This record gives sequence, C-alpha cells and structure tokens, in this order.
Amino acid sequence: MLYRVEGIVIRSMDYGEGNKIITLLTKTNGKLGVMVRGAKKVKSRHASLAQPFTYGEFVFFRNKGLGTLNAGEILESHHLLREKLDLAAYASYLAELTDKMLQEDESGAMLFEQLKAGYAAMEEGKDPQIVSHLFEMRILEAAGYAPELEICVNCSSEQGPFRLSPHAGGVLCPRCARNDAQAIPMGEGAYKLMRLFSRMDLRRLGAIQVKPETKKELKRLMRELMDVHIGIPLKSRTFLDQMDKYSFE
Repeated sequence: MLYRVEGIVIRSMDYGEGNKIITLLTKTNGKLGVMVRGAKKVKSRHASLAQPFTYGEFVFFRNKGLGTLNAGEILESHHLLREKLDLAAYASYLAELTDKMLQEDESGAMLFEQLKAGYAAMEEGKDPQIVSHLFEMRILEAAGYAPELEICVNCSSEQGPFRLSPHAGGVLCPRCARNDAQAIPMGEGAYKLMRLFSRMDLRRLGAIQVKPETKKELKRLMRELMDVHIGIPLKSRTFLDQMDKYSFE
C-alpha cells in the first residue's frame, strides 16, 4: 500500500553498503520505519531526506513492517540543528526521547506538532534548554504523568511555599512536605516557569529570558520528574550533561 505522510526524521541509521533506515514521527500514522535505498551514495536524490531532524513529505510503499521510500519533498531541512553542536545535542535529545517513548505505529499527532514547533523555535534562536523543558512537560503529559503544580497533590491546599515531590506527582504544601524528605524546595522564578511550562503549547513560545541560576534549578526539577516517571536512559542526555559540564569549567 502506498502512503503519503508528513514526518520528521527522529532517527537515521546505516543499513548495508548504500542504504539507510529512517524512523519517522508522522502527523497521521504515528512512528514508523522507512528504508531509503541508496541514501548513502553521493548522487542519491533521497540522501537529504534521510538526514536527522528533517521535516518533509514522504511517499513510501508499505505492506507490513518496514516501508520503502518512493519519493519525498523537504519542507524544512533544519540544517542549522545539525551544524551547531549545542543545537544538535538538544535536537538529538528531543528526537531520542520521542523515539523511546512511542511504540511503532502508536499515535503521536500531539508530539509531532510539539517536536515540529520545538525544532523551529531552536532554529529561531530561542533557548534550547527552555525548549527541551517544555517538550519534556509534553512528554510527561502524553505518558499520563503531568505534574500537579497548582495545589498540594496530597491535601489540595493552595497555601505555599510549595516543594516539588516527583514521587507524589506534584507539589506539596509546607505541612505535607514535612512527611516527604525527598521533596525539593523551589525558588519563586523556577516555580512560576514550571507552572507556565505545564500549560504552554510550544507553538506559542515567544521570547523568554531566564537567569542562569534559574535554568540550573529548572534542569534539576525537570530531571527529577523525568527520572521518576519516565526513567529511560538516553545517550543524548548523557552528552548534554557532558557538554554542560565542560561549558562551566
């Protein structure tokens, strides 16, 4: 059967001497794999379609399992995301996170729109770390682990200052936080941004400036949430951590 889909390349791997297998996150058909024959050859007309982060229209034949690319058109090459090291690292993290979270053919329309918007935002010069935290919130939401950040997850109190309890799935008021030794204090700036992230669509992200100390705190808070509820080891996240480490030395 012949398919025509909009998709984003979230993984690209060599196969044989001249081919590549790409994993697409599509708007209508979820996550799927497609063989791109001859993609490694210099004169291949499909080589650019097999590049990571490419957003395009893909026409492929598929009976069961892996599809085979017939034709395609690049809508956004996102070459800048491959050329700049920091952008490539964050773009890879978003792609790998998406790939690990979704099963083959699982519906991913919401994540498709968020990933597409996230890549566009990074190319426009918006802070890739902030983009990644927004995307992480959408991943938590898609997995059914969106944190409760408005009221105490234990007693529904609206009285702060709150602490974040990843294991409880949200924030705890001062009284309830006394019973959770792992609850994490939050600065006012980080807490406000967490609440904003929990309800913001990446397609609506405007210009945003965040202090370095607040970004460091946000990273810790989001890392705790992701580790507790998602807990998937990612090579791209390890690289991001190494990159951050050397940037501060």
